[in-house]
Amino acid sequence: GKNVSPSKHNCINQKIFHHYSGKEGDRYKLSKGELKELLTRELTDFLSDQKDPHLVDKIVKDLDSNKDNEVDFNEFVILVAALTVACNDFFEEQLKTEGF
Repeated sequence: GKNVSPSKHNCINQKIFHHYSGKEGDRYKLSKGELKELLTRELTDFLSDQKDPHLVDKIVKDLDSNKDNEVDFNEFVILVAALTVACNDFFEEQLKTEGF
């Protein structure tokens, strides 16, 4: 497949972010509810593998560096990066167990 340039990748993130962030409160931030909806809809596979029902709350708490109970785009990008690493680690483990 073609490599997606970082700027293009960021546009995808922004599109997803703003699709959810405009629903309630500050349209440039994700409320806890908006983030939960985004994670549930966009990362169904990842979340269904997690056994922790409070995972989303923990994610919001970890990301919300300024403690306003909302996640801005910069905080969201950190989450996307962390999840990308987590998914990559998961994928690499799968490959190892399959003998690659």
